Parts: sequence; C-alpha cells; structure tokens
Amino acid sequence: MSHTIPLIDVSPLAGDDAAARRAVAAQVGAACRDIGFFAITGHGVPAATVDGTFAASAAFFAQPMAAKQALAYASLSHNRGYVGTGVEALDEHRGADQKEAFNLIWTDEATRPPNAWPALPGWREQVQAYFDATLAAARRLHHAFALDLGLAEDFFDGKIDRPLATLRLLHYPASADAAHDDGKNGGIGAGAHTDYGNVTLLATDGVSGLQVQGRGRDQWIDVPPLPGAFVCNIGDCLMRWTNDVYLSTPHRVLRPARERYSIALFLDANPDALVSAIPSCVPPGEAPRHAPITTQAYLQSRFDATYGAKR
Repeated sequence: MSHTIPLIDVSPLAGDDAAARRAVAAQVGAACRDIGFFAITGHGVPAATVDGTFAASAAFFAQPMAAKQALAYASLSHNRGYVGTGVEALDEHRGADQKEAFNLIWTDEATRPPNAWPALPGWREQVQAYFDATLAAARRLHHAFALDLGLAEDFFDGKIDRPLATLRLLHYPASADAAHDDGKNGGIGAGAHTDYGNVTLLATDGVSGLQVQGRGRDQWIDVPPLPGAFVCNIGDCLMRWTNDVYLSTPHRVLRPARERYSIALFLDANPDALVSAIPSCVPPGEAPRHAPITTQAYLQSRFDATYGAKR
C-alpha cells in the first residue's frame, strides 16, 4: 500500500478523446487497488461554487442550536437533516464523534421526500448548485471505474441514475486537547470507519485531521491539504461489486486544534441496485467473497449500527 494519496487530473473524462479517458481510468484504478484513496483536479466544479458552499456551511452551523434542531435528523427520514455533536459513533470503540453535520439527499420529490432547508437567504440555491456539480463529477468517475475494470464505459449509468446520494456539511469544533491523541483523550472528530456506498468526494478547508489507515492497524497516513482538489475514496458497495479488487479503506478525522469544515458528497447507487460481484473480478474456480445485496439494504444496516439507540 502506498503512503501517499495520488493526485489525478480527471478533466479528460469529460472529453471526447477515448485514449485520454482510458489513461485517466488506469490511474484511478491503480489508486483504487492500492490505497483506495486519491485526489482529483479537473473535476469541473467551479472554485466559486466551492467557496460559496463553505461560507453557507459556516452560516448554517453558526445559527442558534434551536434553529439547527428544528431540522433535526431524528425528526426526519431518508438520512436528512441536522446531526448534533455526539449523536454519531462511527467507531463504537472510541465513543461518540465530536462533530456536527447537516445532510441533504438526492431527491426527485416523487419517490423520496424533499430536503429540509434552513431559512437562510440564498442558501438553498448555493448548496444545491454544489450538490449538482459534485454529483456530476462523481458520476464521471464511474466511467473511469468501468473502463479500468474492462467493462462498457456506461456500465454503472443505469445503477446511479436514481442514487442514494447524500451531501453532508461537516463542522468539527476546535479542541484544546487536539494534540493528535487518536481519540484516547476526550473523543475523536470522526471515528475510524469505511464509507458505505460507491465513492466519496470530499472538499476540505485546509485544516488537517483526515487520516487513512495504512497496512498496520495502528498505522495512520495524514492526508495533506490539497487546495482545489477533492479527496476521493472507495466505499464498501463498490468494493463488493469488484469482489475486493478495489479497497474501501478505513479512515478517521482527529479533533482539530482550530475549527474545521469539510463537505462530503457520497454517491451511492440506486436503492434497488443489486450489488453483486462483477464476474470478471472473480478468479476462475473461486466464489464471490460477498453475497449479493441491494444498496438500500446494505446502507440501512450501516446506518443502524452508526446511530444505534441515539435514533
């Protein structure tokens, strides 16, 4: 496993040069097989859209608690709304996460309920524009996955056209005890975990804290600030689809010495998509490593474990 996060220019994925798309796919695939993490530039999301959404996130979390709790996750459904500090425990062995979050989902408002939006001027338009742009980038990455795996470039298209996609705004309050104590003293920002679905695109504000697990259980690799890039990682469902050819790698966020904001786009497949090993990823004479399961069933099992009795 590498000790660095590859930085890949994925702009050719939006172009007409098939050879250039295959070259990008090879780079992406190598990272997915090695560390399960990579960073991308050329993703097509304007810097102004990213900056505006960080400002919107800060405005939301700066509201009085009563305003945030009016949109509480526990009172809604379909993974929407505000999640307060200490509600989640991504690593049950380390205790509750020291972060707060606000979730928005992909919805057609016919089969899934509309999002709950804060009453802040221009907020909905700003954040929806970011959601749309990052979702498009995440869908293009699936073309790279398909090409790398020797599949038709559009293999995943019909599996992610009604996705269980979530945009998550995250705020980690500053901690006087931050000194990278790996969660042993006063909790952790986000406990060690793998992501649940296909791929995550993460924007950060430049404050460090994200770490990726290395080969040793106690070996952690710092992910440096990468201005203008998204940090991407493979989730459990895509790992299952590839029969563990791609890696869904544990990662965590340490408590920061100064407050930290990040924005995560989770692209998970359609709820009824059957996550079943791609035949070409299963060696001859061997059985798939995972039983088939729908995206909805797998994600629900993980949400139940994360929130537990807090829900």
